[in-house]
Amino acid sequence: MTVIFEKRNLPIVSVAIAVRVGGMNESEEEKGISHFIEHMLFKGTPTRNAKEIADEIEKNGGQLDGFTSEDVTAYWCKMSSKHLNIALKVLSDMIKNPLFDEKELEKERKVIFEEIKMHNDNPMMHIFDGLIKTLYEKPLGVSLIGTYKSMNSIDRKKILKRFEETYQPDNLILAVVGNADFEKIINFAEKNFGGKKSKTKNFSIIKKNQIQIEKRKGIDQANLIYAYHIPPSGDDKNYAAYLLSVLMAGGMSSRLFSEIREKRNLAYAVKGESNTARDFAYNFIYVGTTKENVEEVKKIIINEFERVSKSLTQKELEEIKEQIIGNYYISMEESQAQMINLISYEIDRRVKDFYEFEKNIRAVKLADVKEIADKAGKKFSFYALVPSGG
Repeated sequence: MTVIFEKRNLPIVSVAIAVRVGGMNESEEEKGISHFIEHMLFKGTPTRNAKEIADEIEKNGGQLDGFTSEDVTAYWCKMSSKHLNIALKVLSDMIKNPLFDEKELEKERKVIFEEIKMHNDNPMMHIFDGLIKTLYEKPLGVSLIGTYKSMNSIDRKKILKRFEETYQPDNLILAVVGNADFEKIINFAEKNFGGKKSKTKNFSIIKKNQIQIEKRKGIDQANLIYAYHIPPSGDDKNYAAYLLSVLMAGGMSSRLFSEIREKRNLAYAVKGESNTARDFAYNFIYVGTTKENVEEVKKIIINEFERVSKSLTQKELEEIKEQIIGNYYISMEESQAQMINLISYEIDRRVKDFYEFEKNIRAVKLADVKEIADKAGKKFSFYALVPSGG
């Protein structure tokens, strides 16, 4: 088991137990099983029912939640540091002893169906689900919450098998950020975790680029995403790609926010992010605009990448580096966010790399950013959900 600890002096502690498995470890037929297991771990153990799990954290002033991504599933809580033992005991009980009660499983299946509907009905959520289909072939190119077909095929037997295969100590990360004693955390981990080795499935990741326009009645705004593949986390040029993402759409001072919103008033929301994993990565730019302006916005994005590839200066590069480094230190302020930062780095790189982030950003070369910008303007995926009819 991997244990990550960062000492803080404030009387707060954020605790997570994460498993190195997510949507990218699922076949098309079982899509959503990692997310389904995440839901079920909150539904009870032999010693705590669902309400008692929540009560033990929340009645002691804490917060409790979980999340599933393409490469990790995590369960976390945040509470007063004097209640660290409560956090550790509740999370470890959830991880080690889930009941997977048949009746609760069927109830939760219905909950996830509602979540699928919510993603479909919410234009912004829907286009992010659609985007993955334009970037990757199946199975990665299927939403990690699954489909009606895959979710209907996942039964208790399949869930138990996947749980036994993946929720083993060598596949787990215990992360603690806050005012705590490291030796006590280690002693807890050694006392409470042991067992068989894990077995995680891996599937081929096949990249592609595709343009897709979907029309829908009943919406007023067009939502679009422009995305492009970048070097994954193991490649040093991933830092250059991250810098490019911030340069293009990382805040109100970014190039595309200025071009699309401030100069042309074509949109309210213009934002971008970098989605990075060990085996795949992409940057995306999201814009909400009118359907008449979809093609114009796309041309502005392409033209801006061309401008960056030809005329980005060392001065602007250094300015963006300062912005990113400042945001990096801000991201460390809140213990829960820092806990997730450290888990992500342990999954995608090495956790120690997080503390070398400034050095790696400082080392980004102008030529590398220009090269990635040149490719991004020529080879990309584009997904838009636009109003239909007049």
